[in-house]
This record gives sequence, structure tokens and C-alpha cells, in this order.
Amino acid sequence: MQRYKLTIEFDGRGYVGMQAQSSGPTIQAALEAAIDGYCQTDVRIAAAGRTDAGVHAKAMVVHCDLPRGDAPDKVMAALNAHLRPHPIAVLKAQAVSDQFHARFDCTRRRYGYRIVTRRAPLTFDKGLAWRLAFPLDLPAMQRAARCLIGKHDFTTFRHVHCQAKSPIKTLETLDVVADREGLWINAAARSFLHSQVRSMVGCLSLVGRGKWQPEDVKRALEAKDRSALGFNAPPDGLYFMGADYPASLQSR
Repeated sequence: MQRYKLTIEFDGRGYVGMQAQSSGPTIQAALEAAIDGYCQTDVRIAAAGRTDAGVHAKAMVVHCDLPRGDAPDKVMAALNAHLRPHPIAVLKAQAVSDQFHARFDCTRRRYGYRIVTRRAPLTFDKGLAWRLAFPLDLPAMQRAARCLIGKHDFTTFRHVHCQAKSPIKTLETLDVVADREGLWINAAARSFLHSQVRSMVGCLSLVGRGKWQPEDVKRALEAKDRSALGFNAPPDGLYFMGADYPASLQSR
């Protein structure tokens, strides 16, 4: 058996999430079916993170053990052939040590949230961004974002059904960056609570619209109470951007 690290991208529209479940189609189920078609064997994958329904990925990392030791380029091409017509692509395959684990060895997970600010409805990007029909106060959002960086109790930003053992997380990065269509909110941490990124984005959007002040985000954080949350941003604009690992675990 050879272990492979796969980097995949996907359009999350039409899926109930990354992780296999009985409530609808998932990215995991589609990828495992492609592996079965390629290797004629039942293989389970492990992923760096979970995603909610409608959330996308630019570079989700998974690992799997295959009974054939084909070259990584052949594995990538074969899986992409079996994934058609799903909006899922294997961007890279890499042979790795048997010790590598996509979830447990991940040292940093990176998410990006895309907001498009325009009055017209989205056409090509419908479901791939959150449209707000008014300009946002970028400097105010940046000040509010700084209140959330660091080690905190993120209970306010935690989904009621979150299964994490503790609400304490260390947010390494939360940047609000303008682009020609609107802005991106980029977050990085070793791990996140269920819905944490969407909850933070929802509150930052209230600041951008002038409905909250940056200090209101700090007060919401310090409340440690889900009822203090502004609201959850929709899944449309959320992307899993990448996962980081120790270099020593990524070579065979």
C-alpha cells in the first residue's frame, strides 16, 4: 500500500459538505467513488478539514492508501478521469510517508471569504461569493478584525452543534483585503470551531455597513455567548484555501 497526499479543489454547490453523511451528496463520497473506480477497492480518505453545505475549496488536502504504487501524476490523471462530471479536481498527488495524516498533522488551516459589493445580482459568480449591494467601510472592518486575533474563548462564534471539546482557539490571522470587486477576508489558525469563520465574517460585515462599531465585535467576543452574535454569513463566499504541514512528514 502506498499513501498519497491529494490536493483538491471543488465547487461546493449541490453538496452537503466535505465529510461523508447520509443527508445528501458529499465531496468525500464522490472522491472515494473515483478511487474505487480507479483501484477497484473500497478506500476511505481523511481530510484536513470539514466544510458545510455550499462551502468551496481551493486547496483541500486529503490522504488515502492505494493498493497500487503508481506515479503521482498517473494517480492524479486517473482520479480526475473518474471524478467527471463532478465539479471536483485533484490538483496534485504526492507519495508520502505512511506516518502522514491529513487531519492530525495539519499545523495551520487557511480560509478565505469572498464578498462582492455591487447592486446588480451575481450571474457567473452566483453561489461563489456573497453579494452585498452597498460599499463597505474597509478600515473599520480591519480594526474590528484585529480584536479577534489571538487566543480567545470563541463561544460567541461557535455553532450550537459544534463538537469541539473546547471553545478556546488561537486565531493567527484575520485580514480584510480589498480587491476590484469587493473584498476578501482571510483567516488562519491551527483549527477552527464549527461556523467560526462565517460567524466572524457576519459580524465584520455589520461593522462594514455601519450597523456595528469595531468595539461591538470585541464586546461580542467577550460575552462568550452565542446570543451576542450578529449573524452567520452565508456559505457561498467561503473557501478552504489551504493546509500546512511539517516538511518532514510529506516525503516518502
